[in-house]
Amino acid sequence: MARKGGFPGMGKPNMGSMMKQVQKMQRQMEQTQAELEEKVLETGAGGGAVSVKITGKKEIVGIEIKPEAIDPDDIEMLQDLIMAAVNEAIRAAEDMMASEMGKITGKMNIPGLF
Repeated sequence: MARKGGFPGMGKPNMGSMMKQVQKMQRQMEQTQAELEEKVLETGAGGGAVSVKITGKKEIVGIEIKPEAIDPDDIEMLQDLIMAAVNEAIRAAEDMMASEMGKITGKMNIPGLF
């Protein structure tokens, strides 16, 4: 017969200890997020013809276009390269944030966490 107020074989959970652990994790996450937001990643497209620098906040801080990527008769190609490089930069920033936060949360899936 199960006892009331808990699971068989387990003592009462220590809510104070759990809250301290959650608060510690929250502080670690805030600190890590602040650090990651300052990091700058660089990605590229077209074999490096277009490169984009992005912060962990997903703010573009630089775009470099090599002269050979500029063809006045094919502006669409340059536009596609820029779009591809920006999209790759955004993915890289998101992956960096998810990876580092996952280290803190132990891979817990908490929607809207970051």
